[in-house]
Amino acid sequence: MTKNRLLVPILTSILFICSLSVSLGQSAAKPFVYGDPLPDAPELAARGEYAVGVQTIDLIHKNQLDILNYGKGGDSLYNRPLKVEIWYPAEAGTNELISYDEVMGQNGSKDRPLIPFKFLGRATRDAKPAYADAAFPLVIVSHGYTGSRYLMTYLTENLASKGYVVVAIDHTDATFRDAAGFQSTLLNRSLDDLFVLNEMARLSQQTDSFLKNLVDSDNTALIGYSMGGYGAVNVAGGGYSPQAAQFFGSMAGGSKALLKRTVGNPEFEASIDPRIKVIVAFAPWGMQRGVWNAEGLAGIKIPSLFVAGSKDDISGYEDGTKAIYEGAVNSDRHLLTYIDARHNTAPNPPPAEALEPGRHIDEYLRYADSVWDMRRINNINQHFVTAFLGVHLKGKEEYKAFLDFDQEEKKAWPGFKPRTSIGLELDHQSAN
Repeated sequence: MTKNRLLVPILTSILFICSLSVSLGQSAAKPFVYGDPLPDAPELAARGEYAVGVQTIDLIHKNQLDILNYGKGGDSLYNRPLKVEIWYPAEAGTNELISYDEVMGQNGSKDRPLIPFKFLGRATRDAKPAYADAAFPLVIVSHGYTGSRYLMTYLTENLASKGYVVVAIDHTDATFRDAAGFQSTLLNRSLDDLFVLNEMARLSQQTDSFLKNLVDSDNTALIGYSMGGYGAVNVAGGGYSPQAAQFFGSMAGGSKALLKRTVGNPEFEASIDPRIKVIVAFAPWGMQRGVWNAEGLAGIKIPSLFVAGSKDDISGYEDGTKAIYEGAVNSDRHLLTYIDARHNTAPNPPPAEALEPGRHIDEYLRYADSVWDMRRINNINQHFVTAFLGVHLKGKEEYKAFLDFDQEEKKAWPGFKPRTSIGLELDHQSAN
């Protein structure tokens, strides 16, 4: 009897260790990757039918104003380099785990030196594209200041799996690796977006490019976060106010270059590109600083989706993103609000390295929210961006049900599991 009593806990321990080993083996075989759906993820967060390929391309925007050296002598123009990452639908069987090389920190900061880290995605480097009967719509993604082209891989990979070609920009002078004067971001953000659109259109016609017959640049969405949202609003037709252009011009060494992007300026009006059908602006910066007035915001005439935290302390909410949403009176627009979230409504979750002892708190706060689980935010963003782009770029009329509904009548939002839409608000206003 004594021997049997001793064997019971020993056998129980062995069974526990075996089950733990199996569990760990399964976890190792299929680790959680940014963007993977949580159990409470809404319906459209799931990946689409395509495997995903990814390639890196270096572009050069020639003869651009060298705003950071303006007035210091020498040539006022330079060739502006832009590195972009392109995710695209790939042939079946090529979806693999991929490791992305990233850094945290701030270029030139003694308190926040650059720290390299890696994180996983689900894509295959240089995979063969999955060409379809028609080319795929284009999505351009623009990060904040500072950030990188890898800041929103949970969304870029997800959209590529659903039949979009997604190009994310490393905005020179605004990444973790090369952060420089803010004037460059103020001037170049919208110019970078338009240049990349033109380059994608050019490459789609180039015989030796993998983008040949793959991308439809005439059917484009622009997604921007923070300063990327600032650029997206401008590109969509939201001309800067004359007062803002004068102020920022004085910051930029006396240059009045931003006057060319102001409301009513003929050069700006001519630059509004009909190939851009919609924008998605996460926490767009600038409204609190007087960047736009009523006339400027009225210039946005394409559908728009704004996403914000109600406690955003960087871009503002009532006098920031929500004010932009309310002022864009000629746009059919939606506003998704994360109640009590702050500014970080768009990035990947914090990397494990940000949690290590001794790290500057800003390495964590660059990615995290104090209230919301970033993985949860990622899934919700995937759902609503999929619905919004599906309606406007792919003509999926059935997706309108996920965007337009009476919230008071719905105990569960369309596409959401019961009791999982808590903490969210979704507003919609039609164009005038």
